[in-house]
Amino acid sequence: MLNSIKEVLLSEAQIDEITTKIAEQIDKDYPNRERRLLLLGILKGSVVFMSDLMKKIKRPVEIDFMKVSSYGAGTETSGKINIILDLHRSDLSELDILIVEDIIDSGKTLSYLVEYLKLGGARSVKTCTLLDKPSRRQVDFASDYTGATIPDEFVVGYGLDFAEQYRTLPFVGILKPEAYGG
Repeated sequence: MLNSIKEVLLSEAQIDEITTKIAEQIDKDYPNRERRLLLLGILKGSVVFMSDLMKKIKRPVEIDFMKVSSYGAGTETSGKINIILDLHRSDLSELDILIVEDIIDSGKTLSYLVEYLKLGGARSVKTCTLLDKPSRRQVDFASDYTGATIPDEFVVGYGLDFAEQYRTLPFVGILKPEAYGG
């Protein structure tokens, strides 16, 4: 698996610094511990990032998950948002929701989810992403919390995958094009 990595983009230490910095900012931005904060992980890629992030947030948080897809079988987004696992809660109006995502490419998925959850009655909705590829943006969207801005490369590791492989790497690496047919 490591033979397919062109270079390490973010090391374990860098990721640790990023998650610490974001957690500290979330604690500052959500000081009212009486208000309920829900970390909403977008499966599957965000699981590792969200796990590390929630351990560093000092204020109480709840967690939940959605599974959303905008990719077909390959490496390109289809542009169509499919909600595979929805958030079914009767208490949305009592929640400040922070959507936790692994990476933003086109911005379409998170843009859609923010509006979807607001229309569903959430008290507030913000977004948090480990990685951002602004060069791939197709809609006007910026995350509220961003770990690192990266170049337009195919990245894997730390939850990010290609064909369900590489998620368990402890770093974010650039995948060699020959590994994915690029």
